[in-house]
Amino acid sequence: MVDLRNVGFIVGVILLFIAAMMILPLGVSIYYLDGDTAAIGWSMAVTAVVGGALMLLRRKDRDIGIRDGFAVVSFGWLAMALAGALPFYLSGAVSSFTDCFFESMSGFTTTGASILGPHRPIELLPHGVLFWRSLTHWIGGMGIILLSLAILPMLKVGGMQLFRAEVPGPTKDKLTPRIRDTAEILWLVYVGISAMETLLLFIGGMDLFEAACHTFGTMATGGFSTRSESIAAFGSAYVEYVVIIFMFIAGTNFALHYRLLFRRQIGCYWRSGEFRLYLFLVALFTALMMGNNLGSGTVHGFEVAFRESLFQVVSILTTTGYGSADWGGWGAFAQVLLVLLMIVGGMAGSTGGGVKVMRFQVLLGQVRIELQRLIHPQAVLPLRISGQMVDDGIVRNVLAFLLAFGILLGVSTALLAGMGIDLVTSFGAAIASLSNIGPGLGAVGPAENYGWLPNAAKWLLAMLMMLGRLEVFTVLVLFSRYFWRR
Repeated sequence: MVDLRNVGFIVGVILLFIAAMMILPLGVSIYYLDGDTAAIGWSMAVTAVVGGALMLLRRKDRDIGIRDGFAVVSFGWLAMALAGALPFYLSGAVSSFTDCFFESMSGFTTTGASILGPHRPIELLPHGVLFWRSLTHWIGGMGIILLSLAILPMLKVGGMQLFRAEVPGPTKDKLTPRIRDTAEILWLVYVGISAMETLLLFIGGMDLFEAACHTFGTMATGGFSTRSESIAAFGSAYVEYVVIIFMFIAGTNFALHYRLLFRRQIGCYWRSGEFRLYLFLVALFTALMMGNNLGSGTVHGFEVAFRESLFQVVSILTTTGYGSADWGGWGAFAQVLLVLLMIVGGMAGSTGGGVKVMRFQVLLGQVRIELQRLIHPQAVLPLRISGQMVDDGIVRNVLAFLLAFGILLGVSTALLAGMGIDLVTSFGAAIASLSNIGPGLGAVGPAENYGWLPNAAKWLLAMLMMLGRLEVFTVLVLFSRYFWRR
């Protein structure tokens, strides 16, 4: 049975973390004096008070169980999105609370879909709110709940259940025997790589504010920019190549980065079959996109075609969603390629969204085995990936996940179409939200925004963002009658 008092306690801890992180945009607001200081201060105070009140609910005689872990992750994400909406709403930067919640959920889930557009240009937001908007990406990228794992043991609350519920991907790569040490290692890698990108973008001509904001969006594979034209606004090949490199890094399993940086295992990347497939997809789709763009004449010049094709392939595959060009005008073939990449997503254990490369690796391996079994029906054919035998339970989980993902995509597309939205836009918005990408197709393409959608569509898409970020089952299990039974 779910212990709602203990769940409320941990959600309270999460809200206190969010309140503490609001100190950063508060400092930015004070520095720039844009008039949003009071709004951010009040947001921080309200979040801290609510978080503190929830912490009083704790029952000290019970530890957290696996059901509590799933409840904490789902309710915690909703609480984060509600708290994150306050700076937008109280500052008046966004007038509708529905839009504020949509923007906040998009930030924390690293989706990058925005209601801001021509009628509400991003550049007009106060610096403090704009910084908070990007910071929500960075917090959500590795997961505020994973960050909490480094603190919860000091509060005598076990964290493995949360780790199982929140860490992206079909497998959980525990780097150390202690979950707290794992959390600290992952965050150390995350912060270190973020600092490196910020420095390189600063060297490339961005000011420190924009360099930090775009680092947040890159490392979290989120895509919120300080400019309405995204990365294209800077007109810099250097900036684009830097962002490409770090989007690729962010879409890679962070356990591999740890093994390189801390254990000096230089060949760890190539020994990973998932990484090899990830690299192959980037190379293949970049070549296809280049051929399409050069052949159709939509992009001129070999280097420009290579850079823009590589940028969009890496941006969509890692589910970052940054734009260096309006690929909505690249033709139907290019858009089909990008939709395929939207579904695939980054590697397991990365900050990327989507189905994940690992799941497709398992699926392709299982298809190969089934073909072999047609010829040799009595043969014992275990599935192996990177030399490791894959348990049948993981295969079942992958197949169930793909089925659930497809059903959610189909149902949500139908619901959006029922609201009067055209089919291409409905599908584009649904896949972009469920895969945590941001830009979709049609009227929510890379040069458009989500602000014109009806409120019901925004709430639906916000829920799809959370489902996608939390790997679908983490949220769906709460609607199972078995979850609430003793």
